[in-house]
This record gives sequence, C-alpha cells and structure tokens, in this order.
Amino acid sequence: MAAGAATPAADRERGGRIRSALLTFLLVLPAGAWYLVLLIAPLAIITIFSFGVRAKNGGYAPAFVLDNYAAILGDLQKAAPFTASLSMAIGGTIGSLLIGLPLAYFIATRAGRRKGLFILLLVIPFWTSFLIRTYSWLIVLGPGSLGGFIGDLVGDDNFRILGTPVAVLIGLVYGYLPLMVFPLYVTLERMDRTLVEASKDLGAGRWATFRQVTLPIALPGLITGSILVFIPMMGEYVIPQILGYGRIYLVGNALVTDFLEARNWPAGSAKAVILIFVMLITVTFYTWFVNRGRKGREVSVL
Repeated sequence: MAAGAATPAADRERGGRIRSALLTFLLVLPAGAWYLVLLIAPLAIITIFSFGVRAKNGGYAPAFVLDNYAAILGDLQKAAPFTASLSMAIGGTIGSLLIGLPLAYFIATRAGRRKGLFILLLVIPFWTSFLIRTYSWLIVLGPGSLGGFIGDLVGDDNFRILGTPVAVLIGLVYGYLPLMVFPLYVTLERMDRTLVEASKDLGAGRWATFRQVTLPIALPGLITGSILVFIPMMGEYVIPQILGYGRIYLVGNALVTDFLEARNWPAGSAKAVILIFVMLITVTFYTWFVNRGRKGREVSVL
C-alpha cells in the first residue's frame, strides 16, 4: 500500500523535474542561440579561414596549411603589432585603474546625495558617438592647445603629443574609463563601512585599512573592470588610427590591412586567432595572479 502511494509521488517529482528542465531550456534558448550565432559561429569561421590560402583575386581559398601561423610566429616584424597592442592594453588598463579606483571610491563613499549626478556625468559621454569623442582629442592635444602649451614650456617648437604612443594611451584611458569605474563603484557601494571604522579603531592607518579592508572588498570589481577594459583595448583600431595618425601600428591596424587592403583573409584570420589566444592567456594569468594574492592575504590575516 505504501509502495503504491509512493509511486504517484515519485512520478509527480519526476514530472516536476522534467518541467523545470524544459522551462530552463526554453529560458536559455534565446541567449544560447544569440551566443552561438554571434560568437561561436564567427570564431569557427575565422579559425577555418586561418588555415586557408589567399585566393587569386583576394579573399579566401579552401586549404589546410600552417603557413599563416608560421609567417607570424617566425617573423618578429609581423609579431610587432601584438607586442605593441599588449603593451598599450596593459598600460591603458593600469591607467584606467589608477584613475578609476579613486573616482569610484569617492562616488561610493564620499559623494553622498550627489552620487546620481556623478554617475550621470560618467554615462553622458556614451550618449555621443565614440568616433566624435575620439576626434575631439585632436583639438585638446593639438599644437594649438595642450601640445603647443607643453612645447612652449619645454622650449621645443617641434614638440607634439598627437601621433605618439602617449596620445593613444590617453585616448584609450578616456574611452574605456567608465568600464573600469562602474564595476568598482558597484562593489565599493555595497561595502560595509563598519569594517573600515573597526580597522581604524584597532589602530590601523589609512594605507593599512585600504590595503587590508578596502582593496580585498573591491577586488571582484577590479578584476571585472580590468577584463572589460583590457579586451577591447587589445583590438582597438579607431584610437591609434586617429590620435596616433596611423603611426602606432597595433593588431587592429594589421587586421584592417589584411582584410580590406591586401584582401588576404587567411593571414588576417590567423592574426585574429592569435590575438584571441593572447587575450585568453593574459586574462587567465591576471585572474590567477590576483586570486593567488587574495588567498595569500587571507592566510596572512589568519
């Protein structure tokens, strides 16, 4: 009798699990399809193209060769855009962090009722075209403005900011700074202020409190912001083309040359695949290094 009563209950539980799994599948299906069509499929196509050869009139011809990868890895000149992009992305990420962390901390802990105003000021630039905002720096850094002013100070009439790595770095930090500030702000805004007060009551100075309390709390936002900033900086094309006058040759410039000018799609695809691997390796190492440091701090505190 008990076994007969248990069977309908088990059937209902099994039916509930099936309905739950079906509902989960239906909810995930749109995002999964979007992910498959707009991310996985293009990556698969680029990977296939990277093993092909250039067609007679440009484009792609089916083949399976490693010449495109060998040409990049075996020629330091062709690998130079990767090192330049990596150094620029690392420098831009560090610059965004040095500016974004104090700004996010101020908005989260000191702005008071003006938080909404400061957040609005950070969002307003996104209402304008990225291209227009980048072009505006031509005026700010031009010879008739900041560049000429610094040239007069140092006594060099030929001093220029535009067309140099400094101009590109400034453009990168300006263009992607909000992507660093927002994750840090969200993390710091949720911080329990009593922890900071307890640290000060126990005799810790400002730097010790920041290092042992604030920084570990802000670490998830720091990691997220760094990844959000680093990845687009690695493939940036507009900023070095405009502020660098095309003299700062990054991977984005190399991809445009291969795909649009030389019409060598397999060579450009190989560079794109290598770029993806460089970003994955760098982000993985960075995440491991930061998490390892966090575990070390937790052990030292204990």
